[in-house]
Amino acid sequence: MERDQFTHMKIGPVKDCEDVISSMKSIVENINEVIKLLDREDIKKMLQKILDGEMVFVMGAGRSGLVAKAFAMRLMHLGFTVYVVGETTTPAVKSRDVVIAISGSGETGSIANLGRIVKDIGSTLITVTSKKESTLGKISDIVMVLPGKAKNDHDAGGSLEKNIRGDYKNLPPLGTAFEIISLVFLDSLIAQLITLIGATESDLKARHTNIE
Repeated sequence: MERDQFTHMKIGPVKDCEDVISSMKSIVENINEVIKLLDREDIKKMLQKILDGEMVFVMGAGRSGLVAKAFAMRLMHLGFTVYVVGETTTPAVKSRDVVIAISGSGETGSIANLGRIVKDIGSTLITVTSKKESTLGKISDIVMVLPGKAKNDHDAGGSLEKNIRGDYKNLPPLGTAFEIISLVFLDSLIAQLITLIGATESDLKARHTNIE
């Protein structure tokens, strides 16, 4: 539907919100199913690489990029030296650094190309994706698979999520399901990192911006 057509439509009063409730329930159910499939060893490896890296870089395009920025902010609150790839103040990546890519499809051109550069430098590349056999997945040192509907999944045929849920009914459009799952997963990593480094809520608050 063209945008102009939509803006001129006369839509009657909204009589219920059941699609909203159903969508929320589906997201929660999907997260619970994904949790069962998470590779615990890969989670431990990812945590260790973040702890051992000299600097941490995060990258993602579009809404995945926003998830990456949210993760970077929390890492900063924990005291990590962290940068978002593409920002004007981001320094050069070195071989002792860790780069975390977030891409539902693992095929986003700009991020895949940056991933190749990361590997040429000799840095550790970690990819959070729903597609282990994607371009990014194949070149990464660690692939954190979060099964979910990626933006370019036009139907449920053969996808990981079809195996989990059977269809995409009531899930948000495009790559939203993956983005929500990745945000939950990365925030959960922060919870573990807080424990590992012995940080407190006060430590995080002390690094929170005060010039907004």
